This record gives sequence, C-alpha cells and structure tokens, in this order.
Amino acid sequence: MSRHKKNLVVILFENLLLEKNMKDEILYRIQKSFPLVKRPFEQIAKELNISEDEVLKILQKEKENKIIRQTSAIFDTKKLGYTSSLVAFEIAAEDIDDAVIILNSHPGISHNYERNHTYNIWFTLAIAPNSKSTLEDTIATLAKLTKAKDYIILPTLKLFKISVKLDTTNQAEKKEKVARTDFKGMELNDYHYNIIKEAQNDIEITQEPFKEIVEKLNISYDEFFSVLEEFQETGVMRRFASILNHRHAGFGANAMVAWDIEEGSKGEEIGKIAASFSAVSHCYLRPKYPTWNYNLFTMIHGKTKEDTQEVINNIANEIEYKSNMPLYSSREFKKVRIKYFCDEFKDWEEKYLN
Repeated sequence: MSRHKKNLVVILFENLLLEKNMKDEILYRIQKSFPLVKRPFEQIAKELNISEDEVLKILQKEKENKIIRQTSAIFDTKKLGYTSSLVAFEIAAEDIDDAVIILNSHPGISHNYERNHTYNIWFTLAIAPNSKSTLEDTIATLAKLTKAKDYIILPTLKLFKISVKLDTTNQAEKKEKVARTDFKGMELNDYHYNIIKEAQNDIEITQEPFKEIVEKLNISYDEFFSVLEEFQETGVMRRFASILNHRHAGFGANAMVAWDIEEGSKGEEIGKIAASFSAVSHCYLRPKYPTWNYNLFTMIHGKTKEDTQEVINNIANEIEYKSNMPLYSSREFKKVRIKYFCDEFKDWEEKYLN
C-alpha cells in the first residue's frame, strides 16, 4: 500500500473514532440530564463545540437504531399516589408463555423478566390511586390467572438509589456520591396532571421537541419548564432524561444482584456503600421471606458478564454480607414506562377484577 493510501486510511480511522467518541459523549450527556430549554439540542451542541445539526443527526440515527429507548420526564411513582412493588412468581415452564400474556396486559407492569431462580418471573407492578383493588389483591389475582405456584412481594423498604446512566464513554468514575434530598411536599391538581400526561411521552428528536406539548397544553415554554423544575424540586419528577436500550447499547450482561445483609441501621449503612458504585443503577432494601433470605437489591449494568462480576466482586470487598445471588435475565418480556393517569388501568380492572 502506498504512503498516500496509508495516510487516507489513518485519517478515515481517526475520523470514525472521533465520531464514535462524540456519539458516546452525547449519549452519556442526555442520560444525565436533558436541557429544559426551547432548543435543547442546540444547547448540547454548544457544550460540545459542534453544530446543532450534528447532534440531531447523531441522535436521530441512534433512535432509528433503537439505542435510545425514550426521552421523557421520569416521575416518582409513589409521589404520584401509585402503590408499587417488585414481585417474583414461580411459574411452571409450560405455563410461562400464557402467563406472560396476562402479566404484560397489565398497564402497571413496566418491567417483566425471566430470571435464573425457582422464582423465575420477576416484574414490577404499580396500582393507580383510584384502583378498586389493593396491590396485594391484584397480585393474588395475577397469581391465580397465571397459575403461579408461589410468589413473594418485595416492596421498597429503603431506597438508596435509582438512576440509570449507562457509561457509554468508558470514562465515568467507578464510584459516585449519591446525594440524599429532603423534598418539600407538593399538592397536585388537574393542571399538574395534564402536564404529567404530556411530559411522560417520548419526545421527537427535532429542533424544538417540546413545541407540540406546549401548543397542546396552551401554555408558554417558560411555564412548562417552570412546572417541570418544580416537579423536580419536590421529587415528583426524578429527572428529564433519555433512557437507552441496554442490549442495543452494548450492555448485555445486566444482573439484579440480591444480598443477604443485616437489617436495621447496619443494613442502611451497607446499602449506601453499595449504591455508591456507578455501575449500580438501582439499590433498595426489601423484605426477607422464609423462602427468600436476600434483602439488599443492586441492579448492575455491564457490557460483559466479566464486567458485571468485577463490580459484584468490588462491592463484596467493601460490604458485610452473608451471601449473594446474581440473577441474570434470560428473557425480557416487557420494558416500558408506565403511562400515568390513563384509562388502561380502569379497563384492565373491569376485565379481570369483576
């Protein structure tokens, strides 16, 4: 190969590398916090010293490739008046397919996975504030409908962290400070509910992605952003951000790791340490059962099982625990954001709870 051709190859490789680094930087940026301004992609472009068109082109491509799952407001289920819990069912292999259809039909089930345990079907369930049934009764109904042999209800006793940010740059610190915020109360009314209904929807990757929302609500940009900021200050909204599709983004080894640790104040200290690891997106204390003796849950995201295991080992080296169990998902049946204050909850209950 001539020197001229070699130089062209080198230049092409360097350009591709720069493009990839920029793409990864933008993807990481929109996961952390999304600019609540009229032209958010223009603001991101200024931060990265590139053009708005470049940012839009990159993100539109990542959206088409299903790397970006959704960009929207992420609300706190509990602060909206919903009751929720993680639930684990034991379902016979031959009944799983039919069970999944029933479970996925419930609008309050946002995540549903098959995992490597006797309790093989794991899902999160939320019940609307005006539900005609309790969370426990709804779970009992689902257990009957799906022919579950056994089940456990695992509500959050203590939340240490919930923040999914996949390190697309490979440059994030291994640990991070998890700030504890004492939120002031906020009384929601119909005006707020209307904004929540719109802000929870996936936005388009365009110059003015909020234009359709403010026009539909008949309010100004400033008013819309002011309400979202109030939601965030009061904890009603966790943040406005993009969520990536883990597997499409290259994070295929995601494990829910359950730990058997002490309860009480000692357990809370241990939970804070586990939550400080950047690769941990979710960290909770949950109840134990005679058939389930793990009470600390950490969701860990890795590109490979080796990456995930390294994080598990690092946590194990820093906390006191009796045993742990990494639960990898063998199948993903459902992963969506809950649509709050929609008619689907009422429709489902009318069909199954009468």
